[in-house]
Amino acid sequence: MPIDPYILLLLGTVGLAALVPARSTAADVTSGASTAAIAFLFFLYGARLSTREALDGLKHWRLHGTVLICTFVLFPVFGLAARALVPVLLTQPLYQGLLFLTLVPSTIQSSIAFTSIARGNVPAAICAGSFSSLVGIVLTPLLAAGLLGGDTVGFSTDSLVKIVLQLLVPFVAGQVLRRWIGPFVTRHKKVLGLVDRGSILLVVYTAFSEGMIRGVWHQVSPLRLAGLLGVEAVLLAVMLALTWYGAKALGFSREDRIAIQFAGSKKSLASGLPMASVLFAGQASLAVLPLMLFHQMQLMVCAVIAKRRARDPEAAVSPEAGDTAGTSADTGGGSAAHPVQGQPHHRVLR
Repeated sequence: MPIDPYILLLLGTVGLAALVPARSTAADVTSGASTAAIAFLFFLYGARLSTREALDGLKHWRLHGTVLICTFVLFPVFGLAARALVPVLLTQPLYQGLLFLTLVPSTIQSSIAFTSIARGNVPAAICAGSFSSLVGIVLTPLLAAGLLGGDTVGFSTDSLVKIVLQLLVPFVAGQVLRRWIGPFVTRHKKVLGLVDRGSILLVVYTAFSEGMIRGVWHQVSPLRLAGLLGVEAVLLAVMLALTWYGAKALGFSREDRIAIQFAGSKKSLASGLPMASVLFAGQASLAVLPLMLFHQMQLMVCAVIAKRRARDPEAAVSPEAGDTAGTSADTGGGSAAHPVQGQPHHRVLR
């Protein structure tokens, strides 16, 4: 398994929050900075998605519908089924965090990166990740309120407005200004990757600092963490299998199956963290722990799968797949990879 240095940065951020948590004024500053960073990230997401790609993506309604069903139907069903593991493997707070993880939208950045590496339908991955994030801005809080309960989740009109202002409004602003800043974002893909990672690190530090101050970590033991990791490994394996073989049964092409697998089996830390901060308040650090662990697990596993898909003999017999990935990379879709001389040159950003 490849070890992404970003995993070490996340663990270091958690350690920093444990040793030097942000308090009083510093907590207010870090909270404001993390909110601004996430808003800027979604602004860049909006600036990157071209109107043409969005309209072309609407033609693949079966693909996007499949991804949305995997993200907001199948995942929550498995999350509800995990209730049977309480209290044998999971505590109630960890189960609530696991259930919240199943309600979060799909990723954008890593779905594009892995689909490009595997020579799949990159434009479809761009649209699928973006559509999932936009739908999740409204659907995730509603599902969390309905499945987790009002006593656990502080859902209200104000909380929904906060999430919309932080995620949807910047995305729409990026779309409106894309005509002027889109070329810059396309040429400087590293900027998006740095904002992506930096914003998540800020939110993690803010959430875990608050958790340390409130003393929530005495609720988690190493044995419970091991049980949580085991449950998440099974969940990821099941969703990877369902998205791949299920898409094949539905008659999708190999390129579309790759986009469905990577967009339909992953969960977004960039979307989930700010939502959890609004919905769970002081318990956000414990609530996002399952999501943070699952996020790193999915990156490591999907990196291996993407490389194997790129070496698959089927990838070489379809020149359209390579052309699609290369074209999308030039338009901001392949932020992590594009084929060069028949070989996938790659660098996973997130």
